[in-house]
Amino acid sequence: MGSIDAIEISLDNLLQEVSGKHRQGYRFVTMTCTDVGDGYDILYHFDKDYELFNLRLYLKKGEELLSISSVFFAALLAENEIKDLFGIPVRDLAIDYGGRFLLTEDAPVAPM
Repeated sequence: MGSIDAIEISLDNLLQEVSGKHRQGYRFVTMTCTDVGDGYDILYHFDKDYELFNLRLYLKKGEELLSISSVFFAALLAENEIKDLFGIPVRDLAIDYGGRFLLTEDAPVAPM
C-alpha cells in the first residue's frame, strides 16, 4: 500500500494553509482520518484542474481540532463525521451536530 503525498501542517498554521488553497482556487474535496496509535493523521484533500493536493495534520490524542468550515463551509460534513466516529473535539464548527451527525443516542461512542 502506497502513501499519499501531502504537505505537513500544524494546528498553528492550519487556517493559513487552508485559506491559501481557497485563494488559489482549490476546491475542498473531503477529509480523512486515521488513528495512528498516539494520535491521528488527518488529511485535507483539495482539487484544482483535476489534480489532487493534500495537507496532512498530525493531531495528538486529547487535542482539539480547529474547524476549517469558516473557509470551506462544506468541511463541516467531514468534520462532524470525524467528531462522531473518532471522538475528536472540533472547535468553531459552522454547524455542530453535537456528536449526532451519524450516530444515534444508543450507538457506540466513537466507534473508530
